[in-house]
Amino acid sequence: MADESVFRIYPTHRTPINLLPVEIVERKGLGHPDSICDGAVDNIAKYLTKYYFEHFGQPLHFNVDKAVLVGGRAAPHFGGGEVLEPIIIHIVGRATVEVRTNEGVEEAVPIGALVLRGIRDYISNNFRYLNPYEHVVIEYDIRPGSADLVSLYDRTKEEGIPLSNDTSLGVGYAPFSETERVCLKIEEFLNSKETKKKYPAVGEDIKVMCVRKDKKIDVTLAMATVSRHVRNINEYVALKEEIHEKVLGLASKELEETEIGVLRINTADKINDGSVYITVTGTSAEAGDDGQVGRGNRANGLITPMRPMTIEAAAGKNAFNHVGKIYQIAANKIAERAYKEIGYLKEVYVMLVSTIGKPITEPQIVNVEYLPENPNIDRNDVESEISGIINEVLSYLPILWKDFMDGKIVVF
Repeated sequence: MADESVFRIYPTHRTPINLLPVEIVERKGLGHPDSICDGAVDNIAKYLTKYYFEHFGQPLHFNVDKAVLVGGRAAPHFGGGEVLEPIIIHIVGRATVEVRTNEGVEEAVPIGALVLRGIRDYISNNFRYLNPYEHVVIEYDIRPGSADLVSLYDRTKEEGIPLSNDTSLGVGYAPFSETERVCLKIEEFLNSKETKKKYPAVGEDIKVMCVRKDKKIDVTLAMATVSRHVRNINEYVALKEEIHEKVLGLASKELEETEIGVLRINTADKINDGSVYITVTGTSAEAGDDGQVGRGNRANGLITPMRPMTIEAAAGKNAFNHVGKIYQIAANKIAERAYKEIGYLKEVYVMLVSTIGKPITEPQIVNVEYLPENPNIDRNDVESEISGIINEVLSYLPILWKDFMDGKIVVF
């Protein structure tokens, strides 16, 4: 059990998010260049974790959370088009590149093959028209980690609990506001298998910006379209009109206290000039829009400047002991469970701070602010329940990496 003296649990004086006059929420979808970087490095991290576990019994030191995407060049036109110059994805990181076995043999880890397979599999599994062999060039520079960070893994074997490889901050909150929910739902709907089947011209590069002013949410939607599925400007306009109607219908089911004010799609289009947002591959990365890890969604899938956030990039980090990833997941878990299980809280905000070299189950502080439905609630009862939830979540962290390895955790 964690040292509860580091728990700080108290009622908050924050104004509930839904009562603020303005709320701004953004979601960078699956095919956004920043999201491609996040997805690529997190898949590499999953493959590294699995390889280390299957060959050496536990995850070993790695950190591949640095990546940049250099956009390519393409020439889309109604009915078709071609990629003229490929996208470049460059991965930079640290990893255990060889391991001395019990027999005293140095066994090399196939880092290059894991990096290439991780990126190619991710693109193949998530994009219909972006070919990871023809349209993407992969570069990587993965070097061994520093001795002090690598040694944390040896000490973990002695102490039994993974030791934090950094002093980091994790932030989480619950519940999502209506603006946050609808922002997430719009992107999920447009990138769903059902939508792609019915509207194959809708590309994977979706970006949603929601601005709530009082009770009305204005939505600005950037939607890459796939040129081979749009034969002329009339079909393009018809597609936009139909997606407009579908998104409004989706929002009306999701919203109760608010409503959509204005919904804009591809506002840079100049229909009369024939200048519209069409792509060969379904992503703007094909034609000069660059990307980078950490510039996109936070670990809960959204960009929420009206809420507490960390700028730490979770994607690509090691789920075994890299608290820059683990504590973001933990903070959101604590907030979600406290909100759902206690039942009479309006909002919950959680921050955890680690200390490098200390067990991941022993944060230096767990700060929890809660907004009760009724100000006269028994604080002792509420805070005792939250303490119990914190202890349960922290006690699970040493095996959290298994959920990540099994694909149960998404952090962007």
